[in-house]
Amino acid sequence: MNKRRVVVTGLGALTPIGNNIQEYKQGLANGVSGAAPITRFNAEKFRTRFACEVKGYDPVDHFDRKEARRMDPFTQYALIACDEAIKDSGLNLESINSDRAGVIWGSGIGGLRTFQEEVSTFSNGEGNPRFNPFFIPKMIADISAGYISIKYGFRGPNFVTVSACASATNALVDAMTYIRTGIADIIISGGSEAAVTEAGIGGFNAMKALSERNDSPETASRPFDKDRDGFVLGEGSGALILEDYEHAKARGAKIYAELLGGGMSADAHHITAPHPDGIGASKVMENALRDANLKPQDVDYINVHGTSTPLGDVSETLAIKNIFGEHAYDLNISSTKSMTGHLLGAAGAIEAIASVLAIEHQFVPPTINHFTDDESFDAKLDFTFNQAQEKEINVALSNTFGFGGHNVSIIFQKVTD
Repeated sequence: MNKRRVVVTGLGALTPIGNNIQEYKQGLANGVSGAAPITRFNAEKFRTRFACEVKGYDPVDHFDRKEARRMDPFTQYALIACDEAIKDSGLNLESINSDRAGVIWGSGIGGLRTFQEEVSTFSNGEGNPRFNPFFIPKMIADISAGYISIKYGFRGPNFVTVSACASATNALVDAMTYIRTGIADIIISGGSEAAVTEAGIGGFNAMKALSERNDSPETASRPFDKDRDGFVLGEGSGALILEDYEHAKARGAKIYAELLGGGMSADAHHITAPHPDGIGASKVMENALRDANLKPQDVDYINVHGTSTPLGDVSETLAIKNIFGEHAYDLNISSTKSMTGHLLGAAGAIEAIASVLAIEHQFVPPTINHFTDDESFDAKLDFTFNQAQEKEINVALSNTFGFGGHNVSIIFQKVTD
């Protein structure tokens, strides 16, 4: 069966370095750090007291108060990014076949703020089981896709993927598959997360996963730096309108890039640590290249998972050298998490957007906060340290890896016809 081509026709973002696509692009190009002291709650007693929060966010700027109270922030973020993406796509919602339009979203945790608040209220009371009637609908991860489909009347495939930090990229691969095989013509895909909460910070602190560089939060996310000490928790959302190529052409849509292929794999190694030899990371990139019908030398840029953790950065680099061989020295590598922090289940969405923007604007976003070389990494690799680079980019690959050993890679290509 001939696979239908899948293209990106709309983008939307709400990130720690920009509250829309234009701001996000500028933040990427200028190497802006989104890390700062936490404002969501009093973090004084926590080992980590900073995060990459969305800046200047007030839900009443986007929703009426009653509506906002019925949605966890992760759903609010999803709707805001989707609204921008739909408008950017130029879709006429009155003329499309809504039965063939769907929503496939990703979130690693879902309504953590809601869960924390409701359980805390119950625990601090007298034991009376008084819960908000919206507790469960606000908390469950799939409610984000539900809200999106209700808003736009999309009656096609509708679900949320949960694969930890690979969730949004998993959603994009699923959406690509549904369009390729003719089940849908249009799918809103991406991911959202809002885990900058006491439970989020405290839980990751307990795992010793977060940076504790409280004296310099803006430089705390430093992938591939010798002194990296963990990731910086981020929040936000990214949305992409994926569309059948012929459908997009017929309506005269702007096409950002083609989603050419995707791959998945499992480390089958450990619940949180990556395989030290990068076996799962190697396999997922190999699978993505095969699905896209590309050779390793066709890739110009890799937006790496690059979380700024001691183990993860090393294993991913080993995998890149294993798959790309000598070509690894000719391509650019960068971790945009150095700027945005780690958005967990939404990371793959904003990093997919960064890859698309790199193709559209022909630049490589930098890996900021590099101060000290680490002998664990091959010095001949181009990690695009500290400053964006102009470069001809026709093909970009984006990696996301999640707790549990979930690995997903996707490949975008510039469309010339």
